[in-house]
Amino acid sequence: MPESSSGTSGTGVVPDDAVAGATPPRAGVAAGGPVAVDRETLRLALVVGGLVLAVLLGFGLGRMNAPADPARPAATASGATAGDGGMHAHAPGTGAHTHDGASVTQGGGDGAAGLSITSAGYTLVPSNAELTAGRAGELRFQIRDDRRRAVTRFAVVHDKPMHVIVVRRDLSGYLHLHPTMAADGTWSVPLGPLDPGSWRMYADFTTVADDGGQVAVVLGADLAAPGAYRPRPLPAAATSATVDGFTAAYTGTPEVGRSVPLRFRVTGADGAAAPLEPYLGAYGHLVALREGDLGYLHVHPEPVRDGDEVTFWLTAPGPGNYRMFLDFQVGGVVRTAEFTLTVA
Repeated sequence: MPESSSGTSGTGVVPDDAVAGATPPRAGVAAGGPVAVDRETLRLALVVGGLVLAVLLGFGLGRMNAPADPARPAATASGATAGDGGMHAHAPGTGAHTHDGASVTQGGGDGAAGLSITSAGYTLVPSNAELTAGRAGELRFQIRDDRRRAVTRFAVVHDKPMHVIVVRRDLSGYLHLHPTMAADGTWSVPLGPLDPGSWRMYADFTTVADDGGQVAVVLGADLAAPGAYRPRPLPAAATSATVDGFTAAYTGTPEVGRSVPLRFRVTGADGAAAPLEPYLGAYGHLVALREGDLGYLHVHPEPVRDGDEVTFWLTAPGPGNYRMFLDFQVGGVVRTAEFTLTVA
């Protein structure tokens, strides 16, 4: 706070015309007397202090009532701010979800699974990732938990505790296998002769925890059959395919991020509906794989047929070409119809 003066010199020197016997003013005190000076100083201090207090109070009120910054997102009802880590939305078909009471863990950021060898705390460990082209062999692997222990408790889904898909990277070769598990958790299954090239395996399973909780996971790993690899182009998109005299055709147009029904009908050489038999607990099984990264799609059938049709629900995670493999059984023989699907 600045010092104040009364207009006298305030040097403490007694003036020459001072009355003899008068009490000289103290240093810094005006001739008007100490009482008058003190009151003036007090009044000025109160005025200045009041001004300072008013300024500070007005500043504080202004901060409390300041308008919202238009560049900052508004807070949500939960206290999170839109755009920050406290609030977000999942794209359709991605992340973990539930199906038939089990938590399903996807492996891809856009909904495609099987892109990783590790997911949800489980790891696929092949024992023989290199196979001999042109010769029958055996595929062996384990599923291990996050402590590197072999997992041995699996739920039976579609009549089997483990479904294995083996596909050539150009999508020209396809096998749907059901291995058996040894006491140490090692799964094994015979393999017929494979064409040379790069292959990929998918382990589709549901684990059972000690508390009974279930987690469905799809893990993928690359396999190799050394030899001259001549990739084949993907066939043109079509809604029908013929195998062993049977024709399988479907209706429905898959969409990105939306679950859409595909209705399949299988007919014999005479054009009549084929007498489909239950296979693995359903009248058909459909696997869809994406060209390029070989993303694996969860496709689930309706438990009952709609007349002669078998309905599957498919969610395309993104645009591109897909190869669909429909397994169906007639006369105790399982056949596979193959389709190329283009999603815009």
